[in-house]
Amino acid sequence: MSVSPNASSFTPVMDHKAYRKALGRFATGIAVVTAVGSEGPIGITVNSFTSLSLDPALIMWAPAKDSGRHDYFVEAKHFAVHVLSSDQRIVCDTFVKHMSNFKGVAALGNEFSVPIIQGCLAVFECERTALHDAGDHTIIVGKVERVQERDGDALIFQNGVIGVSPRQS
Repeated sequence: MSVSPNASSFTPVMDHKAYRKALGRFATGIAVVTAVGSEGPIGITVNSFTSLSLDPALIMWAPAKDSGRHDYFVEAKHFAVHVLSSDQRIVCDTFVKHMSNFKGVAALGNEFSVPIIQGCLAVFECERTALHDAGDHTIIVGKVERVQERDGDALIFQNGVIGVSPRQS
């Protein structure tokens, strides 16, 4: 098999709009990360969450450095990542702009006072183990200490739109 790329169909990566549009083609799950900051419980909606290692159990996520919540999460020793279900659009929207608006969100604090949002598809309770500079973001690595999960459809983000990923049987 011979592959001849058509170089003229590619856009230089310096075109940030084209780069962002290309990234949008990849569907990602929507999660909310919670922690406790100097001003109390905080949360942020993210799609930069992924598994990193099975043994040891590690995950990573990456807040933007220009976010007003960045420093709170970088400083937090413990945090939780909540994978949102299709019926949690309000939870998603709540933490897009408001870091401490837990009003109307069912959450219980764990032994580190980290808010654990109820009704999620999965929750990963973590201890921060590493921080890595990554351009305009910081990669936060967490060792998973506890996990919970349930069946359901995921809330996803693709092409700038929030939608639902159907469960596979």
